[in-house]
Amino acid sequence: MTHFKRIVRITFGALFIAIGVLHFVRPTPFVAIVPPYLPWPTALVLVSGAAEIIFGALLLFRGTMMLAAWGLILLLVAVYPANIHMALNPDLYPSMSPAVLWARLPLQFVLIGIAFWLRR
Repeated sequence: MTHFKRIVRITFGALFIAIGVLHFVRPTPFVAIVPPYLPWPTALVLVSGAAEIIFGALLLFRGTMMLAAWGLILLLVAVYPANIHMALNPDLYPSMSPAVLWARLPLQFVLIGIAFWLRR
């Protein structure tokens, strides 16, 4: 593994751990973006936060890197409907500009691409 890839892997893992911790420390903004058609928004936020912490931590170790990368890919795909919902309903998220809401959509694919690259 190259030095650059190791840095990306550790940074990516730390990022997901930090965001996952925020799901528990400050769940309200995350609960607010759960689409209304999904049940139990608080539980979904806590489960997704736990998954981010677990897969982020697993990404820090070479032996579990592939499992972590695939787990993050699945997680990012699973939460994508929330990003679509936000972009299509900007009036529900007045604290974020519509441009930011739409920019989140391709950003999700960048994150998936990074996780896919790290899986090897």
